[in-house]
Amino acid sequence: MVKRIRVGIAAMAKKANSKPMKQIVRRFEPSVFEFIYFGDERLLNEPIEEWPLVDYLIAWHSGGYPLDKVIEYVNLRHPLVINDVSMQKDLLDRRRIYQILREHNISTPRHIILNDSERINNPNIIIENEDYIEIKGIRFNKPVVEKPIDAEDHNIYIYYPLSAGGGSKRLFRKIGDKSSQFYPEINEVRKEGSYIYEEFIETQGVDVKVYTVGPNYGHAEARKSPVIDGKVNRNADGSETRYPVILSSEEKIFANKVCIAFKQGVCGFDILRVHGKSYVCDVNGWSFVKTSTKYFDDCAQLLSEIIWTSVRHKGFGKFSAVAPLTIHGGGGSLREHAGSGGGSGSFCSGSGTTPPTKFNHLTGSNKLLTRESFKGKEELEVDIDEQATNEIDAEVEAATYDHLDGNKQLFLKPAGHRVD
Repeated sequence: MVKRIRVGIAAMAKKANSKPMKQIVRRFEPSVFEFIYFGDERLLNEPIEEWPLVDYLIAWHSGGYPLDKVIEYVNLRHPLVINDVSMQKDLLDRRRIYQILREHNISTPRHIILNDSERINNPNIIIENEDYIEIKGIRFNKPVVEKPIDAEDHNIYIYYPLSAGGGSKRLFRKIGDKSSQFYPEINEVRKEGSYIYEEFIETQGVDVKVYTVGPNYGHAEARKSPVIDGKVNRNADGSETRYPVILSSEEKIFANKVCIAFKQGVCGFDILRVHGKSYVCDVNGWSFVKTSTKYFDDCAQLLSEIIWTSVRHKGFGKFSAVAPLTIHGGGGSLREHAGSGGGSGSFCSGSGTTPPTKFNHLTGSNKLLTRESFKGKEELEVDIDEQATNEIDAEVEAATYDHLDGNKQLFLKPAGHRVD
C-alpha cells in the first residue's frame, strides 16, 4: 500500500469543520493525502506529547485557540507548515502588523501609535481640536481612524470634523445586518487603552479583501464599506454581497510580499484604494473565500502541490501536480488553470520584476464561444480596458462551471500589456 501524506489540521473545531474548509479538503486525492483532525478536546486538554505525528500541519489562530501550546508542538515534532505558527502572534498586534508592512515597503495609511503608558506619563501627549487631533506633535486632520492595538478587537472608531457636522462612527463585527453605528454627540477619542491613529482614506465606499494561497496566487473581492451606512448587503443565501475584482500590478506585489513577510501561505489582508494608489490596512492571517467554487478548486490544487512538493523527499508515492485533482463525493474534476479574469489569478514576483498580468479562465459561455475571434481556436485572448471590464466580468460570471471538460480557454489581460 502506498504511504499517504498525513496532514494535520490543528484548528478550533468550528473553523476546521467550516463549509469552506470542507469544500477544500474534499478536493484532495484521498489515495495521496490523509487528514488528521486534532479537535478541541485534544488541543485544549491533552499534552502535546500525545498529539498525533503528522508530516504537514495546517494550524491557525481563532478565538480560544491555544497558540502557545501549538507552537510548543511544532517545536517538539517539527512538522512542515503552510502558516508559521510563531508569526501568528505578530498578527494579534496591529503595531507589529504595521511595522512588518513598513519593513517590507508595503504601503500603509499614514498613522501613529499611542500606547497607554505614554498617555499616563504625559497627559498632554494628545491634543484634540474640532477639526484635527495632534499626537506627539504630529497633526492628523479629521476624519481620523482610531484602532485598538489588539487585532482581535474590532471596535474601530472614526472621528469627524466639526466643520462637517462632527460626531463619530463606531465599526464593529457584524451583528445581523449592522456593522457600524453613528454617534453625533461623541467627538472625543477614547481616554484609556493603546491605539493606532491613522489618516482616514476615502475609498468611494468600497473595501477590497485579498486572499493568498502561496506567494504567487491571489483572489480579490470587494464589498460595501461599513463606513457608508453600517448596513450589510446580503445575497439570497444570507452571505455578505461581494464581487470579484482584478488586482493591480502593485497589489499583486503586495500579496506576494505579505505572504512572505508574515510567513503565512494562506493569508487574507485588506486593501484601501484611492486615486490609483493602494494601501494595506490590515493582515488577518488564515482566511478563506466563503462561497467561490473557483477559489475552492484553486486552493485545493495549490495546497496539494505545495504539500506534496514539500514532503516528497520522504518517500511518498508519485503524485501529479499537473493533472487535475478529483472532487471526491461530488464527481467531476478540477479545472486546470492559473486563475480567472474576475477575482483570482496566479502571479509571480521577484526583485525588480512586475508580476505577469495574464489570467486564464475555462469558459462554457455561449456568448464568448460564438465570438468570431474564437472560431477554430482553442484559446481566445481578450484585451481588457476599463470600458470592457464589466462586460467580460459578466460573461465570465455567466459561464457554467459544473461541466467544463473540453471547454476552451479564455485569456484575459489588461489592454496594452504583453502576455508572456
